[in-house]
Amino acid sequence: MRRIGAAFVASITAMKITSVIRASLVAVCGFVLASCDAAPDLVRRVQTAAQSATARPVNEDWKNARLAVGLRLSAAAEERATHWVIYDAAYERIAYPNGDVPESRGVCADEIVRAYRLLGVDLQKLVHEDMKRAFRVYPKRWGLKAPDTNIDHRRVPNLATFFARHGTSLTPSTTPDDYKPGDVVAWALADGRPHIGMVTERKSADGQRPLVMHNIGMGPQIEDMLFELTITGHFRYAGPRRNS
Repeated sequence: MRRIGAAFVASITAMKITSVIRASLVAVCGFVLASCDAAPDLVRRVQTAAQSATARPVNEDWKNARLAVGLRLSAAAEERATHWVIYDAAYERIAYPNGDVPESRGVCADEIVRAYRLLGVDLQKLVHEDMKRAFRVYPKRWGLKAPDTNIDHRRVPNLATFFARHGTSLTPSTTPDDYKPGDVVAWALADGRPHIGMVTERKSADGQRPLVMHNIGMGPQIEDMLFELTITGHFRYAGPRRNS
């Protein structure tokens, strides 16, 4: 059943149809997947995806180099939320630099990488070069003995280490105003697995919290979830210094 549902989502992704029709098809897909145990809150996330199919026009401020980097990243995050992506953590050999898995697939870390690339920042290359220089300071939980350009930048702990070394590492808090557009936030899921997303300039329905772009299973979404998980890292990274 899960394979059927995933195939159905993939077919929707490839169709050149109106957003209204696509939203309806995704809603149907939600009812199909609801009969299996794909995810505990799958129906809610499918409904969110269906609603986003008729969302407002894409914010293209990431193209405006005169804006602050944070605002450009926020716009890039909004752009990422218009894509249909099947959550897939499979290891794949990819090009280097500027390599990526197929655009219709990926994990939470891939969306951070893709958002930065809209601004011309290649985290695959930057993380790899930093790991070559300082491999010892990066996590060793995967048993690697050397950097791997295919996967290193796709792992949340590696991105968190890179941002802490080359950006600003901020103390996690529960104060919404501490989180600015373009900030990167890392969390721990209930089972300890890492997660990552990007803060946008959009606000929650009550205007109290910034919305976050992340992919936790239903592709990149912009949601009011900043404080729903345990925050393990808060970073601000504007790209490589010009003299580096």
